[in-house]
Amino acid sequence: MRARPGSLALLLSGPVLVATYAAVNHAAISTASRAAGGRITSGGLTALGADLWWVVKGVALVAGLAAAGLAVVGVLLRRRGRGRSPLLVLSGVLVVPYALGVAVALYNPVPRLAAFYRSPAFADALPPWQAGSALLLLAAALAQVVGAVRTAARAHGAASPSAR
Repeated sequence: MRARPGSLALLLSGPVLVATYAAVNHAAISTASRAAGGRITSGGLTALGADLWWVVKGVALVAGLAAAGLAVVGVLLRRRGRGRSPLLVLSGVLVVPYALGVAVALYNPVPRLAAFYRSPAFADALPPWQAGSALLLLAAALAQVVGAVRTAARAHGAASPSAR
């Protein structure tokens, strides 16, 4: 038996949602940079906006690498035969940086760093939907975990002699 196509879609949705998280935050930071005024750099952001973008890029990179790794592991779990135990261990290891990225995103460093830099105009100019962008990473992680569990359970059931 093969894993359901929905499991594969869940596995592949993780990297897409992480990229969406980065794009949404870039749009929010760009909007706040333009609205807050100040000197805009060649990248279209203020100095504060550029610093915030680096933080968001770091979170997206950590979560994105974990998401890509989980997608690959999930696809490999669809195979029958040996070598599944190391893949399951690797998926457990990949959850740690993913959880770290989600935790940092839920902490929402963008308005907090704007307050740290004493830029209330920037913090006030952030769109209200920026705070909800962390839910994209949470949804990505949950979708991939469900997809990996469904794939592993389905493939394990197909490989066991009692399932035949």
